[in-house]
Amino acid sequence: MAWLDDLPLGALVLAALLLGLAPFVPEPHIWEKLKMLAAGTLTRPLDIFDLLLHLAPIVVLGLKLVRMKQLG
Repeated sequence: MAWLDDLPLGALVLAALLLGLAPFVPEPHIWEKLKMLAAGTLTRPLDIFDLLLHLAPIVVLGLKLVRMKQLG
């Protein structure tokens, strides 16, 4: 997990905000994909990939925060 320790927290927060919320208008893209997932219409491979792409920095940020808490 050394690679996770080496990632700067500020860059992860910025990436999670920018990629997670892009495009900002008319609604965040990740919100659209999560609504599709809840409605059961997230079936196209491109949409699934898009959701994973937008969620990736948020997941990595979460892992980093958990790791920081474990290390004290």
